[in-house]
Amino acid sequence: MAEVQHQAQQHKFVIHQDGSEAVLAYRIDLAGKSPRVDFYSTYVPPEFRGQGLAEKLVRTGLKWAREQGFQIQASCWYVAKFLR
Repeated sequence: MAEVQHQAQQHKFVIHQDGSEAVLAYRIDLAGKSPRVDFYSTYVPPEFRGQGLAEKLVRTGLKWAREQGFQIQASCWYVAKFLR
């Protein structure tokens, strides 16, 4: 399985597989008392669903956010499942 790449300039985590891209996108809000990250979209191409790519993206993204000291928000329903 391909590795997760963090494309910080584009605010996303990606896995490239067979010419396609699975993506976890986020926004950063630095305006409040503490910095916050909102994971708002997870996408896996239909032909690669059911292989654990979305979970791998989310776990990597959440680990990164915690290491950065961000408060974590999830507008994406799939990411929200990992925060319960």
